[in-house]
This record gives sequence, structure tokens and C-alpha cells, in this order.
Amino acid sequence: MLKNLSLLLLFVGFTATSNAQIKTPQPSPAAKLEQVVGLTDVSIEYSRPAMRGRTIFGNLVPYGKIWRTGANANTKITFGHDVVIDGKELKKGTYAIYTIPNKTTWEVIFYTDANNSGTPKEWDENKVAVKTTVKAYEMPMAIESFTITIDDLKVDSAVIGMLWENVYVGVPFEVPTEQIATKNIESVMAGPSNNDYYQAASYYHTEGKDLKQALAWMQKATADGNAPFWYLRRMSLIQADLGDKAGAIATAKKSLEAAKKANNADYIKMNEESINKWQK
Repeated sequence: MLKNLSLLLLFVGFTATSNAQIKTPQPSPAAKLEQVVGLTDVSIEYSRPAMRGRTIFGNLVPYGKIWRTGANANTKITFGHDVVIDGKELKKGTYAIYTIPNKTTWEVIFYTDANNSGTPKEWDENKVAVKTTVKAYEMPMAIESFTITIDDLKVDSAVIGMLWENVYVGVPFEVPTEQIATKNIESVMAGPSNNDYYQAASYYHTEGKDLKQALAWMQKATADGNAPFWYLRRMSLIQADLGDKAGAIATAKKSLEAAKKANNADYIKMNEESINKWQK
């Protein structure tokens, strides 16, 4: 009995050990940088190789050749809104950042395919969204680990900084803060949208609150005559719960017609069932 128990414990211990994962420090640890510039979210994901006594630019990272701009997988940058780099518009989304370092300048490339392990096996110029050339500055001190920053923050711009060894390059970009802010202000000042009225009415109806207020909101949500079938469906249910079956049937018929145009079987069925029920 004791012998069997010992064997069982040995087996369990071996299994636990064999399933364990050994963790060791990575030579180029991953990093993620998040920054709001004006009203635009910007994030950068990259790996940070170290100098470790090596000569970097012109040696480990050759001049004149495409570099992944870090280590491991390609560096990724995500913009929450369209931005402008070197006078060129870059649509919101995620891009790989590739660079071509030279002694006095760097080419910085924003590449639409951001899912490469390093540089692409086949470079595709059609995937180059924006390319810009920036000056390379010599720094008076050494930076051991490759570092990316988002600095010089202003309401409508910032600079993507890249530092390693004794080199710094900066890529200015502009964000559409004024347009976003103006649109937000106009939207708020114009009052609630049709969807706001619909959401408020739906909540009041679902929770059994003031149905007269819910109906008033639905009337505003549908006032432009282009209400979708689900708006009209909700309005008909509120009218029915208020005892206005004639109004509920009329609204449900509008919802039914719109649902048929959209080929939405669920709403067609629900409206037909409700109309039959309310006509009795």
C-alpha cells in the first residue's frame, strides 16, 4: 500500500513538473506605450533590444537597409483617428513601423501589413501607406535599450521619438483635434440624437417607468419619417401598453413594411403576431 502510494506521489510530482513552464528574462522585452494626443488615442507595441557592448547603427543595424525598428515581431502603431505625417494623411488603424537608418537621416515607413515577424518576406510598395525622411541627431549620451517615445505633446500634434545607442530621430504627426472637438460640440449643442431618444424610451418601456414619456421620446426618434423597423416596433409596443391599440396597429404596420424591405424574418413575424393580437 505504501509502495503504491509512493509511486503515485512520484508520478503526480513528475507530471506537475513536466507541465510547468520555465520563465526566463527576455533579451528584448516587450513594451506597450499608450498616449492620448489631443483627442486621439495612440498606442505603440514593440520590443526593446539592448546594446550589450555592441556597435548598433552601421553595424548590427546596417545603414541603407530596412529594419524592423526593434526586435522580434515588427513594431506596431495604432491611431484612433486619421492623422497627418509629413503633409500626408494616414488613415486610422494599425501599421507596422519600418525604418531605413542612415548616418544623417532615417526613412520611416508606415506599412499596412502589421503582422510580420520582423520584415516582410516580400516587400510590397503598395502596402506603404506613408513614408517620410527625418533627421538623425547625435546624442551626448548612450541609450542602452531601444526606446520609443511620444513627446512634444500639443493639442493638435506630437512627435514619435526613437532612441538607441547615441542616435535620436523624431517623426512629427498631426491629429484632427479641432475637427473632433467641433463635431462633439455641435452634436451636444444640437441635442439628443434619434438613437438617444430610442435608447431612453426603450429603457423606460422595459423597466416599466413613465410610458407617456417613453412614447414622447419615441415620437421624437421617429419624427424624420425614416425610422428603422426596430424603432417602430418599440413605439407600437409602448402604444399598446398605453391602451392605444389603433395607434399600435398603425405603427406596427409601418414596422412590418420596413422589416419586409429589409428581409428581416424575426421582425416580420413579431409584427404580424402583434397586429393579429391587437385586432381581436
